[in-house]
Amino acid sequence: MENQPTPTPQASPTPTVPPTPPAPPEVTFDEFLKFDFRVGKILEVIAVEKSKKLMRIIVDFGFEKRQAVAGLMQYYKPEELVGKKCLFLLNLKRRVIAGFESQCMILAAEDDKGVVSVLQPEKDVTEGAKVG
Repeated sequence: MENQPTPTPQASPTPTVPPTPPAPPEVTFDEFLKFDFRVGKILEVIAVEKSKKLMRIIVDFGFEKRQAVAGLMQYYKPEELVGKKCLFLLNLKRRVIAGFESQCMILAAEDDKGVVSVLQPEKDVTEGAKVG
């Protein structure tokens, strides 16, 4: 029997851990109370012409209807959002995006793999319910 060299065990590669992003500045409780987060029911979603990302979202908050302009087209088909109750920020300063006034902001989460999900209440709360 020939002497064969013993294979040298190779060290397993150390997984690369992405650097932790810097933490945003802390807010006080009083500052947090300034944000008007509410549940809204999506009534209509319209793709913004000449945009691959933007959609207009018409939302019922029970006491009024508003429009949000959001870059969610690559994650949702318009019909997937219609009828959903989602979380929105109502008192973000309004701005015009692609010619449309955005009057609120839909809240969504994105993980490190690029999966995006709009935030929805666990239970069927009424439109306009305050979050906080």
